Amino acid sequence: MDRKLSSGINISSAILGVLPTDTSQVGKQLRELEGVEVHAVGEDGRMIISIESGDEDNTSNIFEAIRQMPGVISAALVYHQYETDPDEEA
Repeated sequence: MDRKLSSGINISSAILGVLPTDTSQVGKQLRELEGVEVHAVGEDGRMIISIESGDEDNTSNIFEAIRQMPGVISAALVYHQYETDPDEEA
């Protein structure tokens, strides 16, 4: 049986707790990661980000890399959705 792999996208969002003194450096590192976008940075160090990736393993790897960044004191994945490619839908 010949099966075509889906080319959908995983969209996730997370809230990060970052030391306020490190928000600039963490923000710079986040923007260097493919598929990561910083949406908001609070004065208290909270950051809202999104992660877009082609597969769940890559999403998990990116999230774990963020969680391990110096200055990040907490990371909570708050949303995940898988969007299919509309061209593949019947």
